[in-house]
Amino acid sequence: MSAAVARAGALPAAHGAATNPWVIAVLVAGASFMETLDSTIANVVLPYIAGGMGVSEDEASWVVTTYLVANAIIVTATSFLANRLGRKRFFLICLVLFTVSSLMCGLSASLESMLVFRLLQGFAGGGMVPVAQSILADAFPPEKRAQGFALFGVAVVVAPVVGPTLGGWLADNVAWSWCFLINVPVACSWRWRSPRSCTSPRPQPGSAGNGSANQAGST
Repeated sequence: MSAAVARAGALPAAHGAATNPWVIAVLVAGASFMETLDSTIANVVLPYIAGGMGVSEDEASWVVTTYLVANAIIVTATSFLANRLGRKRFFLICLVLFTVSSLMCGLSASLESMLVFRLLQGFAGGGMVPVAQSILADAFPPEKRAQGFALFGVAVVVAPVVGPTLGGWLADNVAWSWCFLINVPVACSWRWRSPRSCTSPRPQPGSAGNGSANQAGST
């Protein structure tokens, strides 16, 4: 009996030793940083986008609007989709879609195509942040959870401040397209590391089949 109890207790310990919660915290906080950064980085480059694509600044402002609208829409369905697909899988799908859409935004030759990819980018980014918080909550024991959320809070507070400054610098010194392309190398490195760090919790009875999108969105 005592040997069986010892083996059962050793499994969680081995799992905790294999996955450093701070690695998970850096990954999810970094992903949330990039998502929040993209909500403000394009604000200051709208004149460059308008000039480069031959449209008015009012039309170029849809680059920001579509991203924010997509963010708001997907948040209401995030819990439902995470339960259906699995939290880890949903997070990685969002990360891949965010990376690809960021690349296509930077390579877009017309405003119409950029708006389509910004919409996809907003859907992907808006899905990552709520899931990132739940992953973070499971990664840390209750007594250290506040430390993990402190790192997450710093990321989402600093990103909107850094966004306009970084966007203006890139537009003046490199190219406005790098306001979107900058996400690609960073997100690719996280995509490579995330499967080794982020884990899905054991499904709760009835969690996959219960609830509707409206119920899930209430959180």
